[in-house]
Amino acid sequence: MMDDFSITDDRIDSALSELKIINRFLGGDSVSRNGLREFYRRINGMPYKVLDAGSGSSDILLRLKNSFGPINIYALDKNRQVCFYSKRKNSYLDIICGDIFKLPFKNEYFDIIHASLFLHHFNMHEIKDILANLLQVTKKGIIINELRRNVFALLSIKILTLLFSRNQLVKNDAPLSVKKGFLKKELHSLMMNLQASEYLIKRRWAFRWLIVVFK
Repeated sequence: MMDDFSITDDRIDSALSELKIINRFLGGDSVSRNGLREFYRRINGMPYKVLDAGSGSSDILLRLKNSFGPINIYALDKNRQVCFYSKRKNSYLDIICGDIFKLPFKNEYFDIIHASLFLHHFNMHEIKDILANLLQVTKKGIIINELRRNVFALLSIKILTLLFSRNQLVKNDAPLSVKKGFLKKELHSLMMNLQASEYLIKRRWAFRWLIVVFK
């Protein structure tokens, strides 16, 4: 339902608010933090530009930005209602309402790309194209924060959303997102097709993957 751009009412705003809580308490922040640390060691603390691809409200990067020195966050999302929400809530973001398949940026415009809970919205062929496009516009590489497909994760999220969520979109989409999460062999297959110098794949709590791609 979050991919249905005809939904433009406050259900989107409410869903983004709930996703902030989910990211904060179910491991989303720590996964991206560890990914940033991998690049922070290599960049040596210099100021850098980060593109948040499929950004939503960019809540993870906004919470982490002060831990890693001066970070300029560019939030890219195709959903106009999401962009309106972010403009109202966050004065620290440069917001671009655009298409991931038609990136309006020059090659190596950003230092790092961040993509959290974004790739599972696409099929494997589309993901390959997305990652190839993202590699063109980054100097250093990509941080991917994604879901691990697992029956226990599916049962857990169904119970949690049933008990605690008040948002129709979250209740519908959260279990579907887990079903579209990734197995390790699928991630390796995606990485092997990239023109990248190095990558790492790590399991993280709770039922998450950290994938770091170095250009």
